Amino acid sequence: MGRLILIDGFNLLSRGYFATAYGKSEEQLSKTSEGLFTNALRVKLQKIMSLINDYEPTHFVVTWDVKRNEVKRKALYEDYKGTRDDLPAPLIQQYETAVNLFNATGIPQMSVEGFEADDVIGTLSERWTKEGHGDCYIYSNDKDLLQLLNPAVSQIIAVRKEGDRVYTEDHFKTEYGITPSQWIDVKALLGDKSDNIPGVAGVGDKAALPLIQQYGSVQGVYESIGVLDSKYNRYRKKLTEGEELAKLSLELVTIERAIPELDRYSFAECKLDLDVNQMKSELDKLGLRIRM
Repeated sequence: MGRLILIDGFNLLSRGYFATAYGKSEEQLSKTSEGLFTNALRVKLQKIMSLINDYEPTHFVVTWDVKRNEVKRKALYEDYKGTRDDLPAPLIQQYETAVNLFNATGIPQMSVEGFEADDVIGTLSERWTKEGHGDCYIYSNDKDLLQLLNPAVSQIIAVRKEGDRVYTEDHFKTEYGITPSQWIDVKALLGDKSDNIPGVAGVGDKAALPLIQQYGSVQGVYESIGVLDSKYNRYRKKLTEGEELAKLSLELVTIERAIPELDRYSFAECKLDLDVNQMKSELDKLGLRIRM
């Protein structure tokens, strides 16, 4: 049996960048003598090597987002991710350096036109487990990905001051009292400020999860809107007025699990075959000391 690790590339790179760039000017960020920034790369590469050493995956993929304006969700909702600032130039440069480094060292990576990294992760994790290849671990702190958990798919979450935690389907069910597939219904009611997904105005954490626990889905909530439990009386009008946005939000938060372009993808392409000597050489060029 194999073991697949999937990484949301920008999630990890961005976290590393902002954690090490906080309070600093561009001039204060670490860089090579040629002027290539390395502060986020150091964090990203340390984590990748740690995951490889700790989990010993047979297969590995770093997934990348495409440009925001090129994702299919923009066709559904023009303001999707519309509140986000442009990425800092040093972060974009380190993305480009990472892509080149992974190509040179045998770390598989992937992006698919029109789709986000989450969709690539959703499609690969779904196929991997349906075809019975073994366990799959998703490395990301993005809670959107919790909808992908199943008996063979877990999420590795970095917990501050504690290290990594393997979060399973059973953990999710115990914590939330619903199945991972119902997470999209909770998110549809809540919305998501970071992605500018509207949700239902006025419906927050205190109502969204209990509504889905009781009625099963967004559809179930609206099918019962006239006879909602009296404890939701204060939300009935808000839910009624927000029905269209709730259903739009449901589409936006649902991660794709069957990208057509990956129908014939062979997992042989993401078999991990890290060239350790080349990696050391590339790290030396960047002036990075990473435990291999």
